[in-house]
Amino acid sequence: MQKSFRSLQGAARPLALAVLSVAIAGALAVPQAARASAFQLKEDSAKSMGRAYAGSTAAGGDASVVANNPAAMTLLDGVYVQGDVTAINFSAKFNGSAHDALGRPISGGNGGDAGTTLPVPSLFIAGKIADRWHLGLGFTVPFGFQTEYDRDWVGRYNAVKSRFESLDATLSASYDVTDDFSLGVSAIAQKTSAELTSAVNFNAVALGLAQQGVQAGALPPAFLQQVGLLVPQGSDGYAKIKGDDWGYGWQVGAFWKLTPQDRLALNYRSKIDHKLTGTANFQVPNNVGALLSNPAVAPLLAGLGGVPFTHTTGSADFTTPATAGLSYWHQDEKFGLGIDVNWTKWDVFKDLTVKYGNPAQPDTVEPFQWRNTWFASIGGDYYLNDKVTLRGGIAIDTTPTYNATRDARVPDSTRQFAAVGIGYKASDRFEINASYVHVFVNNAHVNTTSSTGDVLNGSYDDYGNLLSVSAQYRF
Repeated sequence: MQKSFRSLQGAARPLALAVLSVAIAGALAVPQAARASAFQLKEDSAKSMGRAYAGSTAAGGDASVVANNPAAMTLLDGVYVQGDVTAINFSAKFNGSAHDALGRPISGGNGGDAGTTLPVPSLFIAGKIADRWHLGLGFTVPFGFQTEYDRDWVGRYNAVKSRFESLDATLSASYDVTDDFSLGVSAIAQKTSAELTSAVNFNAVALGLAQQGVQAGALPPAFLQQVGLLVPQGSDGYAKIKGDDWGYGWQVGAFWKLTPQDRLALNYRSKIDHKLTGTANFQVPNNVGALLSNPAVAPLLAGLGGVPFTHTTGSADFTTPATAGLSYWHQDEKFGLGIDVNWTKWDVFKDLTVKYGNPAQPDTVEPFQWRNTWFASIGGDYYLNDKVTLRGGIAIDTTPTYNATRDARVPDSTRQFAAVGIGYKASDRFEINASYVHVFVNNAHVNTTSSTGDVLNGSYDDYGNLLSVSAQYRF
C-alpha cells in the first residue's frame, strides 16, 4: 500500500521521529514476534511425540505428565527419572517483494532460509511418596522459537532476528481420591527471555521529520529537497532488543479409569503474566547522526525531552496463554489407541503497550487480535513383542494468526503432523524411545507494513522436522 508524506506524518505524533520509536517497539514487543502456533512447544516427550501426542497424558508410563497433567502421575508406580531432548528443524523461505512508504522498491534478496535447528530439552522426576500421594518435578520449554534472515533482505525493516524462549520449573502433586479417580495440582515458575533485531529505515524517518518541521514553520520548504541527499534511501540503522522476566502460574488435572481398558484425563493450565524488561541498543549511520546534530533540526528535538535512538531501557507486559486439554487412551493386549484435543486461549493478545526509559521515544500500542486455537491428534502403539513398541499418529494444529495479523518474525500457518516412533525396553526398569515427525505447513501469506511505512508482501514455503529421543529409569 503506497503512502504519502502526509500519511507518514500521521503515523507519528507529535513528531515523525516517533515513527522510529514505533519500529523499535516492534522489536521490544516480544509477542509481536510470536504471532503463530509455532510459539507453543509440545516437544517434551519422545514417547508421546511418536503418536503425534495422542493419549499424551492418559497412556501411562511417561513421566512427562508431571508438567502436562499432574493427576496422571497415578499411573507411575515407583520413582521415575526421565530425560528427553528434541531437535526441532524448520524451514521458512520467503518469496515476494517490498516497497517503502512512497512506493519505491526496497533493495535486497528474499532473506535466505529464516529457519534453524534448535534443541529442546526436558527432565522429569516423579514418584509415589505415600499410599495415595504422588510428587513430581519437571523442567521444560513450553514456548519458544527462533528465526533469522540475511541482514540486507527486503524485509529487514520488519524483522532480522527473532529469538524467544520460556523455561518452566513445575512442581506437581496428585492424590488418588479412589482407585479409579485422581486429582492433581502444579505450581509453575517460568523464566521468559527474548532477543529481537531489525533494521531501521532512517530515510523514511528523516523525510517525515522534515515534513513535520516545514509544516510547523521550523524548517524552510527547501529543506525537504535536501533530505534525500543527507539521508538517502538505504541509510539503515539497526536495533537490538533484549529482555527477560520471571512469572508464576498453576495447573490442575483430573484422571479417570473409566474401565480396565479405558482412561480419560483432563487438564487446565493458567496463563502466566510477565513484565519483560531489558535494554535497547541502536546503531545510527554517520549521515543520520549529522542530521540529528544539525542546528536547524535541534529545535524539533527539544520537545521530545532528549535525543532518540540512543541506548536505553524498555519494558513490555507479556502473557503466555492458558491452555486446556483432553486425553483419552484405550489399552488392548497387542495395541493401544489414543486421542488428544487441546485448546489454547491466544485471544489474550489483543494489544501490547511498550514503555521506554528514554522520554524521547513515546509509549506505543501494538494491536494483535489473535484467535484461539485447537490441536487434535489420533495415534497409537503396537506391541511388536515384550521389548519393542511401534508408534504412529497424525495431528492438526491451527494457528492464531491470519493474513491481517501475520508478520515476518514467525510466518506460521495451520500445520499437519505425521509421526512415527519406536520404544525399546532394555529391562523392566530401563527404556529408551525415539520419534520422528514431519510437519506440513499451509502457505503463509504476509502483507504487513512496518511502522516507517515499509510494506512486505509475499508468501512463505514452510515445513518442519522433529527428532526426539528419551531415556527413562524406574527405581
